Amino acid sequence: MTTITAMRLASVVTAINVLVATGFSVAAIINPQYLVPAAAPTEGSLLLAMYAAAPRIPLALLVLGAVYKQAAPSLLILGALAGGMQLLDAGIGLFEHDPGKSAGPLFIAVLQFVVVYLLHKSMRITPQTKSG
Repeated sequence: MTTITAMRLASVVTAINVLVATGFSVAAIINPQYLVPAAAPTEGSLLLAMYAAAPRIPLALLVLGAVYKQAAPSLLILGALAGGMQLLDAGIGLFEHDPGKSAGPLFIAVLQFVVVYLLHKSMRITPQTKSG
């Protein structure tokens, strides 16, 4: 796989990953019933939703900046971080014994780690000697 193809693939997957995660976090702030229909909005649920959104919003902005600048090394780090966050979200779904809340994030995490690996693999170039 060429570096350009791997960069495009990693850019698309990572951008979708962080934008969807950020969207869920912001939706929980605006109206918790979007995510948990039986939930009654309380000050505690709002606070937890804000804590969930706090790391995801800057991550999404940094990922979009890395995609715009085509900064592959930054995308490697941010993509691995986004995949790790999805893996932790899958763990929360497992803790809740909810297959739906664990399967989706687990799938996204695996996909994220695969594209990060492909980008990393495509960037490995043998060192060139200086000709002079």
